[in-house]
Amino acid sequence: MTLDRSKAPDFRVPEDFELFPPTEFFLKNRAKLFFIPTPNLAAVKIEVIGRGNRASLSLDETLVPSFTLQMLQEGTISKTAEELANFFDFHASEVSPMLTYSHEGLSLLTTKKHLFEVIPVFLSLFTDCVFPEEYLEKKQSQRILSIKLEKEKTASKASQLFRKSLFGSNHAYGLETEEKHVDIITKDQLKSYYSELLWQDLELFVCGDFEENELHHLCELLGGLPNRKRVTEPFLPPAETIYHVIESRKDAVQSSIRIGNWSISKTDPDFFAFSVFNTILGGYFGSRLIKNIREDKGHTYGIYSSLAEIGDSNYWVIGADVQKAFYQEVIEEIYFEIEKLVSEPIDEDELEVVRNYLIGQMLSRFSSSYDLMDRFRSVHHSGLNFNYYTQKLAFLKSFTAVDVTRIGKKYFQQRPLIEVVVG
Repeated sequence: MTLDRSKAPDFRVPEDFELFPPTEFFLKNRAKLFFIPTPNLAAVKIEVIGRGNRASLSLDETLVPSFTLQMLQEGTISKTAEELANFFDFHASEVSPMLTYSHEGLSLLTTKKHLFEVIPVFLSLFTDCVFPEEYLEKKQSQRILSIKLEKEKTASKASQLFRKSLFGSNHAYGLETEEKHVDIITKDQLKSYYSELLWQDLELFVCGDFEENELHHLCELLGGLPNRKRVTEPFLPPAETIYHVIESRKDAVQSSIRIGNWSISKTDPDFFAFSVFNTILGGYFGSRLIKNIREDKGHTYGIYSSLAEIGDSNYWVIGADVQKAFYQEVIEEIYFEIEKLVSEPIDEDELEVVRNYLIGQMLSRFSSSYDLMDRFRSVHHSGLNFNYYTQKLAFLKSFTAVDVTRIGKKYFQQRPLIEVVVG
């Protein structure tokens, strides 16, 4: 048979999609460890993640968690910052902070060959850090410069103002980071957060190629991590949403637009259909917004619509950087495309393109054991398991234009949207 290389191979949706969940272990410190094997792979990845406590602090202390995590490799009781860096480099290892609004932790990427030499030093970062003043001052200077630079970018400012408009300026999730939040940070604050609030309700996510005795030994070592139990839940005030914000900049050549509103969580029965609606609107390069505002009118290099979550809150947002003279026209076209998607059925050709794109995108995210763990952790933190992906594939294989229209009418019709323009 002659192979015709001018034609792309047919896209075939798998009939079966079986994911094997991680093996669970309970450590002696009461933390839970999830393990996925990586046969014949010499690399080992360990993620130690606890509950975030940013919302437990005053608004002025909003940067304390991030500075605490950034300072963990700047010196311990037994090693200086330079010694730590040289040690991890020599052993082909990388330690990275992990920080979101709801979780805080550290990850270790190393080789199996060096793992049991590296682990004791990695564990020392959880208990023995000293937070040297000179390194804190350096990081403060770097952060202040970063804040100044980000304020000059219309895109960064628009994203900040959108969250502020969504949650309110007195909410931990809506607070704009200012230089004053950097200036007030002290070594004592970091030490206090490190010894009292960090490492709460730990969960560990481990990928590696281990024999049973090696895995048992690793669990014994990781069971020595500090694991504090959360006593009270952080208090978050109710959101105070503002629907229209414009920050004019006389010398700006472009305007950054953010338009959106509250969304729904992965646990909601409507979430799969909601994500399909979002994709058709602006979630991939063949979306309605791309075709209208980039391809037809040439007002932007890119426009996107995405779903986001902060803690237990969920929202969707459309973002674009456009020619300043045409920002109002772009906003009108965004509303036009939303209304059109709500009121007019999608034709079968577009439906199949989106279906194949979403199925292919989802399956591509399971190409390695590390991907598998990332996907597990993503749904696990939402209180779900791998059944989520089985259900998602089933929905993507069968959804219709009626499903998309129903979601549009339920969530996107006759709702005020937050509009933010900077530039």
